[in-house]
Amino acid sequence: MDINYKVSFKIFGSILCILGFSMLLPAVTAIIYGEKESLISFSIVSLASMVLGFLFMRIKNIKNNRLKMRDGAFIVSSSWILCAAIGCMPFVISGDIPNVIDAFFETSSGLSTTGATILKDIEALPKAMLLWRAFTHWLGGMGILVFTMALLPAIGVEGQQIAAAEVPGLTLSKIVPKLSDTSRYLYILYTVFTGIETILLMFGGMDFFDALCHSFSTLGTGGFSNYNASVAHFDSSYIDFVITIFMIIAGMNFNLFFIAFKNGPKTFYKDAEWRFYIFIIFSTTAVISTYLYLNGTYDSIFTSIRYAAFQDASIISTTGFGTYDYTLWPTFCQMLLFMLFFIGGSSSSTSGGIKVIRILVLLKIIKRSIVMRLHPNVIMKVKINNQQLTNDIISNISSFIFAFLGLGMLGTFILSFDGYSFITNVSASFSCLGNIGPGFAQLGPTENFSIFSNFSKLAMSFMMIAGRLEVFTLLMIFKRKFWNHNH
Repeated sequence: MDINYKVSFKIFGSILCILGFSMLLPAVTAIIYGEKESLISFSIVSLASMVLGFLFMRIKNIKNNRLKMRDGAFIVSSSWILCAAIGCMPFVISGDIPNVIDAFFETSSGLSTTGATILKDIEALPKAMLLWRAFTHWLGGMGILVFTMALLPAIGVEGQQIAAAEVPGLTLSKIVPKLSDTSRYLYILYTVFTGIETILLMFGGMDFFDALCHSFSTLGTGGFSNYNASVAHFDSSYIDFVITIFMIIAGMNFNLFFIAFKNGPKTFYKDAEWRFYIFIIFSTTAVISTYLYLNGTYDSIFTSIRYAAFQDASIISTTGFGTYDYTLWPTFCQMLLFMLFFIGGSSSSTSGGIKVIRILVLLKIIKRSIVMRLHPNVIMKVKINNQQLTNDIISNISSFIFAFLGLGMLGTFILSFDGYSFITNVSASFSCLGNIGPGFAQLGPTENFSIFSNFSKLAMSFMMIAGRLEVFTLLMIFKRKFWNHNH
C-alpha cells in the first residue's frame, strides 16, 4: 500500500498557506511597533510559505482522493515537523535566535504547546517575535491540522484519517455529523474563549498586547510569557485567578461545551473524565495549599491557595506558566506537582500528558484485576460513562502508557550525556514529552533549556512533537515497514 503523495502534498500546500497567512499577524505587529528587521523576516517567510503552498495546492491528475491510516500518520507527522522548520525561520533571519537548532527547539515548543524555552532574556525580543511565540501556541493548541480539516472538502479530500492521527484522546469523536463542521465549531469556541480571556486580563491592568499574548498561551496550554518572570511579573491576584480559570478550561474536553449548550450544564457532571479532572485539581490544590500554610511558606491561607491553585492548574493542564519558583517549596509539594506531570489534561483538549481519561481507565483496570484475584469467577467490565470499553481500547491505552514511559526514559538516557543531574534530565524528558514546559532542579520555572547541547535540544524537539501527536503517530514513520508498500 503506497502513500498517497499527491493528496499529501496538496494538504501540505493548504497547511503552508495557513502558516504563511498566520505570519501576517506578527508582520502587522512589526509595522505598528516599527520593527524593521522583524517585518522583513516575517514578510520573506510568509510570502515563500504561501507561494510554495499555492503551488502544492495546484497539483492535478489525482486519481484517488481517499486517505488511509498510513497517509494520515505521514501527513500529520510531516506537517508538524514542516511547520516547526518553517515557523522558526523568522527567528533565524532576523537574528533574534541565530542558531537554527535553538530556533527549531523554540518553535517546536511553541507549536507543540510545550512552552520550554532556550531564551535567557525573553524581554529582549521584539514585540513581533513575542507575539509569534505566543501565537504558535494558539495555532498548535487546537491543532493547525484541525483548522485544515475544515478546508479539506474544498479541495475534495476527506479528513477522517488525518483527524484520527491528529486529535488527542481515546477515540475520535464528532459533535456534528461532518468532521469539517466539527473543526469549524471547535475553532469558533476556541476563538471566543481567547477573546473573553483577553478582555478579562485587560480589566486586570494588562495592556492589549500582553493580554492577547497571554490568552494565546493560556488557551493553547503553552505557557510562553512576554516576561522573564512569567505571570509573576504582574504580581496580581486577579490576573492569577483569571489565568487559573482559563488554564482549567483549556484542559477540559472541548466537545463537552457543545454538548452542554444543547443538553445543559449537567453534561459536565455526567462525564466521568471531567469529574475526575476536577477532583484531581481541587484535592491536590487543597493538600498543597494546606501544607504550604502549615509549613510557614506563606503567612495566609489565601496566599497559599492562590499560588497552589495556579501552579496546580498550570502543571495538570500542561500550560507551564509560573507565579512562584515551586522548586523552593517543600519536597512533599514538589512531589505532588511531579505526579501531575504524568497525568495531563482531558482528551480532546489542548493539553498534553498521558490524559486524565487514560489514568481513569488504568485505575479501573487495576481495580478489576484486584477484584478478579479475590473472586476468580466474577465477570467485571471496564466502563466509562456507562459504556463498556472494548479490549482493543484497553490494549491501546496500556500500550500508550508503556510507550510514553519508555520514550520518556529513553529521552532521559539521551540527555544524560550532557552531564546534568538525574532529576534535571528526567524532568526535562517528561516535560518535553508531556508538553509541560518547566521541570525541576536546574529546569525550574525560573530557568530555561539553554544549558543542553544542540543534539539534546534536537532530540527534545522531536520528543515535544511526538508527545503532541500521542507518541505512536510520529514513531510509526520511523518503522521500516511503514515505507514498504507491500505491508
